[in-house]
Amino acid sequence: MAVDHYENFPVASILMPPRFRRPVALIYRFAREADDFADEGDLPPAKRLALLDAFNRELDHIEAARPPGVAWFADLAAIIHEHTLPVQLFRDLLSAFSQDVVKGRYLDYADVLDYCRRSANPIGRLLLVLYGEATEQNNVWGDAICSSLQLINFWQDVAIDYRKNRVYFPQDEMMQYGITDANIASASTNGNWREFMRFQVDRTRQTLHSGAPLGRVLKGRLGLEMRMIIAGGDRILTKIEHADYDVFRRRPMLRPHDWMLMLARAVIS
Repeated sequence: MAVDHYENFPVASILMPPRFRRPVALIYRFAREADDFADEGDLPPAKRLALLDAFNRELDHIEAARPPGVAWFADLAAIIHEHTLPVQLFRDLLSAFSQDVVKGRYLDYADVLDYCRRSANPIGRLLLVLYGEATEQNNVWGDAICSSLQLINFWQDVAIDYRKNRVYFPQDEMMQYGITDANIASASTNGNWREFMRFQVDRTRQTLHSGAPLGRVLKGRLGLEMRMIIAGGDRILTKIEHADYDVFRRRPMLRPHDWMLMLARAVIS
């Protein structure tokens, strides 16, 4: 598992109770297909936005109990109604993906976190509703975990995102450390790059672990899965450190032996 795309959250994980696997798969199908509209292929921006708008209209159909225009949305509508999933969280995802089409730079950390609030946090909140665990405190912990996983994705994929004309680093922090687009374009780790990346990694790890109590509050398989997710995010951050923060030439990936380490940490934590 790489911490990228929507593999940040295991889909139909072996740890997940079977009754949740189909609704989770449908939530992820929505997120993946919408994300692909924003990211994949060579479509012009207007076409990408039109595809995302079409998904928004499907959500309108669900709210109005009208037949879907896209066949599989009938299944999505069924799980939304059965589990009382907030439709606004699906709209938040579409908002973030639409933003990816038109926005490639972020002024400051608050600006980045606002993107995470819409691109990643809705998944965690939907799962907590599905699990019957959507308390105010659990949502706070879940948001911290989901935002951190999104940030880890950014730190893994600096070069990949740059080829899409996206830089998710806060621009004010880049300026503070003397980092420019030219550093990223040339895959340079000279100057203050390592100090800059160390700051990003340390802050992300702190945020990730601020959500760790959720893995202890959730019981049984759900708690173990959450602890595995946290361990996976932390493992990627460690790999970035071990690569001396050179994510251009040594993009961190989770290997089979990492899964064993993650499982061990999840069991004892």
